[in-house]
Amino acid sequence: MTAIQAADTGEATLDARTGSVLLSFVAGFVDTVGFVALFGLFTAHVTGNFVLIGAAAAGSGHASVLGKLLALPVFVLTVALTRTYQLRCARRLIPVVRPLLTTQLLFLLAFMLAGIAAGPFDQAAAIAPALIGLLGVIAMSIQNTASRSVFSAMSPSTVMTGNVTQLAMDAVDWLAHAPLADDAAKRIRKNWPPVAAFAVGALGGGFGFSAFGFWALIAPITALTAAVLRVR
Repeated sequence: MTAIQAADTGEATLDARTGSVLLSFVAGFVDTVGFVALFGLFTAHVTGNFVLIGAAAAGSGHASVLGKLLALPVFVLTVALTRTYQLRCARRLIPVVRPLLTTQLLFLLAFMLAGIAAGPFDQAAAIAPALIGLLGVIAMSIQNTASRSVFSAMSPSTVMTGNVTQLAMDAVDWLAHAPLADDAAKRIRKNWPPVAAFAVGALGGGFGFSAFGFWALIAPITALTAAVLRVR
């Protein structure tokens, strides 16, 4: 195993089941808060912002496109910087999992504090929500990068379309007693907890923001802190 491969698999990592649940909850919660608080900005599922840009162009009422236009380049830049950091750590045999999660935690905390300080926002065209939203985008781009590298053994935690598709296919195979029904059952046990956690996070983000504003982000911050503390 090369140093880069060792860094990608992670000598120190999270338990796959617990980690995927915690991180999926974080993604669902933060994405929902960003969407509700920042006029339709996706922080974790950034390609969804293209749809909203198109909706704004069609005059559907999404007045602000600045944050959505900035989200993709900031997301890509953060992924590139995160990956560069991973490779440097790999060459020096430095553990990378805890530093990645801790950095994400700091940006998520900054996202919450900036939102509390500057919000609530009542003008979709204002620059403040666009810039504050980028803190959330940076936090979630780090998680996306980790999901594709050090947490590659886990189910994806930020975008659930693939997980839901696989769950539906596996459920049919299992119920039909298909030749690979046992494998399907194993994938069901692996994939349903993060899907459920993402859904709970999304619901929590919606209700939490309605009740507490940006203070609601304490919930995913707590979950992410638990993930940091559980790194082996």
